[in-house]
Amino acid sequence: MAGEHDRWQVAPDGGRVSARTCDHLELLHALRPHERPRSEETASTDRRAGEPVPAREAVASPGRVPPPDVARCADCEARGLRWVRLRWCVTCGYVGCCDSSRAGHAHAHHVATGHPLVLSLAPDEHWAWCYPDELFLVRATAS
Repeated sequence: MAGEHDRWQVAPDGGRVSARTCDHLELLHALRPHERPRSEETASTDRRAGEPVPAREAVASPGRVPPPDVARCADCEARGLRWVRLRWCVTCGYVGCCDSSRAGHAHAHHVATGHPLVLSLAPDEHWAWCYPDELFLVRATAS
């Protein structure tokens, strides 16, 4: 779970000759875990699965990672599209679909805003991506 004591680092990449650095790591160090809804109240229905979406899912916000089970690409939903995986903008909290999705809203958001980092919201992925530095970022392991 992301928290203020988590540290991130550039993922090892055997394909690169020299060590690379990311000028945006400090943005990840301030992340706070998401808050689960305290009530059973619902705000809407998940249009893909037909399941209730907790009311506090609302809009993701900067610094607070949304729960993966309720996050969605609002741009895809508005167009009736499905997404493959979701990415969360560390700068502003925008949630967009990945490059493997038909629309690639997360990358389009980076191009439009210049926001450098996205965090994967897929439950089986534990990384972030820095667009300007073209680097995968992972949580540092305790030594």
